[in-house]
Amino acid sequence: MTDGGRRRRAFIGSFTAAGGPGVVTAAVHPHSGALALLESVGGVPDPSYLALAPGGRTLYAVSETADGAVAAYHVHDDKPRLAGPPVPVDASGPTHLSVFGGHVLTANYGSGSVSAVPVRPDGTLANAASGVLRHSGSGPHERRQRGPHAHQVQPDPSGRWAVSVDLGTDSVRVCTLKDGALAVHREFALRPGSGPRHLAFHPGGRYAYVVNELTPTVTVCRWDAATGALKPLAETPVLPGAPAGDAYPSGIVVSPDGRFLWTATRGEDVLSTFAVDGDQLRLTATVPCGGHWPRALTESGGFLYSANERSGDITWFAVDRETGVPRYDGSVEIPAPSCVVFD
Repeated sequence: MTDGGRRRRAFIGSFTAAGGPGVVTAAVHPHSGALALLESVGGVPDPSYLALAPGGRTLYAVSETADGAVAAYHVHDDKPRLAGPPVPVDASGPTHLSVFGGHVLTANYGSGSVSAVPVRPDGTLANAASGVLRHSGSGPHERRQRGPHAHQVQPDPSGRWAVSVDLGTDSVRVCTLKDGALAVHREFALRPGSGPRHLAFHPGGRYAYVVNELTPTVTVCRWDAATGALKPLAETPVLPGAPAGDAYPSGIVVSPDGRFLWTATRGEDVLSTFAVDGDQLRLTATVPCGGHWPRALTESGGFLYSANERSGDITWFAVDRETGVPRYDGSVEIPAPSCVVFD
């Protein structure tokens, strides 16, 4: 239960084009972390990634389509309710979003851009994007890096910067937001062909870890919030040996105490555990994700949750407090799930 006796909830995104139900809510058992499905709501195509507003009264979802949009939902009870029609983001294929500086920011994979949509005082969205920052560049991977592909955008721990990760350009951009317009402060190059997908900050605020999709590795970076500077330091494999077949890392999570880091890898269908010591990562274990194609990974309340897109389930794992190694505890069926967030 949360403060005041209200039960905790999970919100699950899915790909409606692959049979997903849209946005799903689930109750979270306070001791076991188990999910019990409550309600679902359609009406928005492919709400593949979700983010809660501060205070948890509004939920935002991308619509990962060619015409790209973002939607807001009221979540006063167990059934999310659309708070107006989806708002175009003037870009295609938004894959990730976050709340920053009074705006919802979307990372648009198809267009290789980041959009900003103003948030009104009641949590609803303005009718149009206030700005679109278009990335440029390419990488050496012939098929996947012909142009920019923004895959994630999020605030840094200080709240001063918006950080976008671009798979197509092998780079991370640190941006400012002023009067609804995004601008690049600095762009930082990662190893060519690595294909950075998502970034997670250490809770101490001095390090950032980038999981790479095109090579199964994590890039350890030093982060300086005062100057908005990211310095790549080292690259660590997420698997103990060469992949047996396809291996495409997806999610990355740092534990709230900063002692452990976890990644999910599609194809190999495993979760990897690392011991964290600042700029040093040590791979300690890999365990099956309990399904197929783990698209996203989330930590909440001492449990890990894997959204297994192709097997159609969410699996959860209890985390050993001493070793950080996850232990499979259960699952729930949801067609084509793509992410899980918690209030």
